[in-house]
Amino acid sequence: QVQLVESGGGLVQPGGSLTLSCRASGFNLQYDNIGWFRQAPGQKRDSLSCIHRDGSTYYQDSVEGRFTISRDNAKNTVYLHMNNLNADDTGVYYCATVCWGTTGYWGQGTQVTVSS
Repeated sequence: QVQLVESGGGLVQPGGSLTLSCRASGFNLQYDNIGWFRQAPGQKRDSLSCIHRDGSTYYQDSVEGRFTISRDNAKNTVYLHMNNLNADDTGVYYCATVCWGTTGYWGQGTQVTVSS
C-alpha cells in the first residue's frame, strides 16, 4: 500500500541545520509531486516546498534560500535540507503526495524544535 514515512526531526539550536527525509513505499515518487508542510503549534498546516514530477521546485517565501528540496529516485526518498533555522521553524513537518491542500497521501509527521 502507499505509505510515506518522515524522519530526521529533532531539537536544533537557532542557526543550525537539519535534513528531513520522506521515504515512499507502494509507489514510485519520481512520477508524483511531493510536498513538505509544516504545522506550527496552534497554527494551520502550511505548504513549505514541493518538488514536481518534472523536477521543478517551489518554496514558500519564508524558507526560500534556507531550505532545499531534493529527490533520490534510487532510494525513493525526498529530502528537505534546512539551514539557518529559527524559532519560527518549530513545528511538525509532513510530506505528502500533493503540493497544496489536504488530499493525497500523507506521512505521520516528524517534530522539529528550534530552541537554545
